[in-house]
Amino acid sequence: MALYLRRAITLRNRATLLLRSSTTQTCNISHFLFSQNQNTCLSQKPTPLPSFDFFRDSRRENDSGEGTMELAPDIGPVVKASATSQMDAAIVALSRDLAKLRTGRASAGMLDHIIVETGGVKMPLNRIAVVSVIDSKTLSVNPYDPNTVKELESAIVSSPLGLNPKVDGQRLIAAIPPLTKEHMQAMCKVVAKSAEDVKQSIRRARQKALDSIKKAGSSFPKDEAKRLEKEIDELTKKFVKSAEDLCKAKEKEITQG
Repeated sequence: MALYLRRAITLRNRATLLLRSSTTQTCNISHFLFSQNQNTCLSQKPTPLPSFDFFRDSRRENDSGEGTMELAPDIGPVVKASATSQMDAAIVALSRDLAKLRTGRASAGMLDHIIVETGGVKMPLNRIAVVSVIDSKTLSVNPYDPNTVKELESAIVSSPLGLNPKVDGQRLIAAIPPLTKEHMQAMCKVVAKSAEDVKQSIRRARQKALDSIKKAGSSFPKDEAKRLEKEIDELTKKFVKSAEDLCKAKEKEITQG
């Protein structure tokens, strides 16, 4: 019995020694592997990231203005269109003013500027009646509402045209009296003043255009600026001639009756 007991104790001790030996080896191996990996990682230098200096360089270049190109705006079409619009408006206003002047000949537009008050409302004559030419010395005024004939008659008589229309049924008949020599001279003076006024308006439009070109400065090429200035001058001459032609035609109409 004692023999079996000693053998059992001996076997247990051997097993304990083997177990301890195995654990020690395992720890040594793990320590070896870990240390190898750690040494490997420490020995390797980190891969450098690509440099982004070119972004900074590019930004500095843009900030300094070097390497960039600014495109000058083409102000030519805008300046020319604006000048044309202003000059054309001056010619239209001149035509309207000349149409108001009475000559020795009947004209449908010579009554357009007359203001008629009807029903407590003031309106241009051409809004409430149709004016037509019967012959070179006679006008016909046909109201849309026959009840406004009296108001139309009163407004025409009160105008500076010197007309005395007569009621003819539901319309008015206005005879155009011949102009006296004094009246012709007075009308010609009015035409001359209107011509000078419209020329000044056209020249003001020209000056505005030239000022716009000048304000553009160095951003607008000199050659283009000179070309545009020349076009504006030609445009000015064209509209001035149109104004002179209109006024000459009106003077001829006044003097020849």
